[in-house]
Amino acid sequence: MTNTKNDAITLANLGEGVALLTLNQPESRNSLSLAMLELLDQRLDEVKADKTFKVIVIAAAGKVFCAGHNLKEVQGQLGDHQAQLKLFKRCSEVMQKIVELPLTVIASVRGVATAAGCQLVASCDLAVATETARFATPGVNIGLFCSTPMVALTRNVHPKHAMEMLLTGEMISAARAEQIGLVNRVVADDELEQKTLELAELIASKSPKTLAIGKEAFYTQNSMSLSEAYNYTAKVMATNLDILDAKEGICAFVEKRHPQWQGK
Repeated sequence: MTNTKNDAITLANLGEGVALLTLNQPESRNSLSLAMLELLDQRLDEVKADKTFKVIVIAAAGKVFCAGHNLKEVQGQLGDHQAQLKLFKRCSEVMQKIVELPLTVIASVRGVATAAGCQLVASCDLAVATETARFATPGVNIGLFCSTPMVALTRNVHPKHAMEMLLTGEMISAARAEQIGLVNRVVADDELEQKTLELAELIASKSPKTLAIGKEAFYTQNSMSLSEAYNYTAKVMATNLDILDAKEGICAFVEKRHPQWQGK
């Protein structure tokens, strides 16, 4: 887990089971070039491999959280269908990895998150944003509909609100993003790091095994019918009760003491 302050994405241990990934290319508005996506994928793997971590916070340096794909890179590959397909597929793979990780991932948003940057926020399990943060899927303004960002967006907000963002390309405020379900909490600009850390530490205080079971079940049942979802989650809960942490948690509750999680 070695990186320097000059790395495009830095990795820091905030303690208490919380890892911080910081997009660190403010000069390019933290855009998701292919190289940036490859590094993000690598960093996610590094955190997953370190069993001390339970929660990942994704933040960004500079005034822009993430401006989406690097349009200079896209422009340089106009006419090269395979290169464009590689970029969008790689981005899709990284976004899916965030969802599939057994760790909770929280976006900590200051500034603007647009297009694939908005997709990154929507792909995270939770999101905390400053009062001045703004969000948009503005591809329609340049003739490139935000089709891949749409996947994450429509799984977080009501279709009518998602369509409005996609069809107009207009910026929405953090307050509006919270209202439609894109972010969980809106905080004062100078409280973003502290409030995000408090949320991360609260989640990290839970059993990591239980968190992993719950996250997987949440996304799996979300695409099922009502009866399928209940049948599936009944089995998940029965299996959950077989793990040591569930037995410890129940005993601790009955005995009126704090549980000692083993992650098993």
